[in-house]
Amino acid sequence: MKNLCSFSLLVLLFISCNSVKEISLKENRQIQNTVNTTLNNWHLAAAEANFDAYFDKMDRNSVFIGTDASENWSKEEFAAFSKPYFDRGKAWNFKTLERNIFINASGDFVWFDELLDTWMGTCRGAGVLEKQGTTWKIKHYVLSVAIPNEDVEAVIAAKKKSDALFLEKFKN
Repeated sequence: MKNLCSFSLLVLLFISCNSVKEISLKENRQIQNTVNTTLNNWHLAAAEANFDAYFDKMDRNSVFIGTDASENWSKEEFAAFSKPYFDRGKAWNFKTLERNIFINASGDFVWFDELLDTWMGTCRGAGVLEKQGTTWKIKHYVLSVAIPNEDVEAVIAAKKKSDALFLEKFKN
């Protein structure tokens, strides 16, 4: 009986130590507001060509995936590519039309998608942020041009030649 009580106590202790505290509705709203502000300020930094403010919001090992198939950049690579645009005082200006934010149970990790009005027309952005101390950092961002379904065939035809050239480097 003593062994059963000890075992039960150990199991209960193990379960309680490993349980994840879920965030409250209030905490959820606070996180959503903070993440919205972080992303809005990130887009604003680009619109204002503020290089430091823009890249400070990205984690040191973040990834930016652009609209071109070749654009899968580390933060360092993306910063090098972007620097001339920021230096000229004109980077890009993306206006958020809508955004959906999803939060993990412990409240330290979010993923999102957003609809954007850009110089390329309607685009979609999606990404992941992680809370580091009191700051949210962008870990991963994907930008894609939204193509209406009725225009897909024309787009496929327009990019057929460049896709063929790009895909050559993946053939054995």
